[in-house]
Amino acid sequence: MRTEQLEYIAAVTRLGSLRRAAEELRLSQPGLSETVRNLEREPGVDLLERKRSGATMSAEGRELLPYTVHVLEAVDRLRVAAGEQHRISRMVRAGTVNAATVPLLVPVVRDFRAVHPVTQVEVVGAQQAEIHRALSEGGFDLGLVNHLDGDDVPAGVESTQLLHGRPVVCVRPDSPLASRAAVTVDELLAEPLIAMRSGYVMHRYVHRLLDGRAAAFSYSIDGAEMGKLMVAEGLGATVLPDFSVAGDPPPAFGRGDPHSLRSRLGTITCRPIEGDTTRVLLMLQRRKAESVPRAAQDLYEVFVRRARDLGGTLGGR
Repeated sequence: MRTEQLEYIAAVTRLGSLRRAAEELRLSQPGLSETVRNLEREPGVDLLERKRSGATMSAEGRELLPYTVHVLEAVDRLRVAAGEQHRISRMVRAGTVNAATVPLLVPVVRDFRAVHPVTQVEVVGAQQAEIHRALSEGGFDLGLVNHLDGDDVPAGVESTQLLHGRPVVCVRPDSPLASRAAVTVDELLAEPLIAMRSGYVMHRYVHRLLDGRAAAFSYSIDGAEMGKLMVAEGLGATVLPDFSVAGDPPPAFGRGDPHSLRSRLGTITCRPIEGDTTRVLLMLQRRKAESVPRAAQDLYEVFVRRARDLGGTLGGR
């Protein structure tokens, strides 16, 4: 039996609804329901009576409620005495579309861990729609997503711009496109195109850029890191925001081991797209809530500080 389970029972009782309790606790409703059922199995009693109108404490639950309240009050006193270390040490989960991994995400996690050494940080790669859904259900504390100018922010989500950049064509230095000051759409179409699959902002951008035209050959991939690896292996060109490539190791890095991951990523160069003025925005998102776990708030603030240190932009403009 965990303290969190008792807190969940108290919240359901106070709010009279699993749905409202899940919203307040920033959990998914199925996840909260399963947690309560697991707790009920331990004493072997139904703590809640579940009705269409909501969940209320059962007769057995009412008998146990004073003990539950007593335990929670004792835990609260312990938390205050320990300077809230218990709350701070909980896991923080962040979803990302793999944007600005080297210059932003990695330093942020490193800085956060220096201040919160016992807090687990889970970074999950996902599509934008998946990140939005997990934020709304409480599965993610933060989300790192790309936006194009004019994109709407989902209801119930608070969004902060961290970086802005422009789309660039990523190729190997020995590609003919690397000798161009800027790459035209026709030149891009002549190359095998390594494209994000549907659900990514850069898929939508490339579809709009090509305006119904098809590349000579194309691959469909998940995430910027896979795209960069395929470019480094000479399989074609990809289009990414420039901040997704900034900070990658230079070509000279890792010459002693040409097969290393970082050495291969260093064999990439980027060129702007001729005549294109599109801006890509890197946004930090979180669910709107009256209260936010301390660790999640601290991680949010580290992201904002790091972006401010970077000047809100990376690479040439």
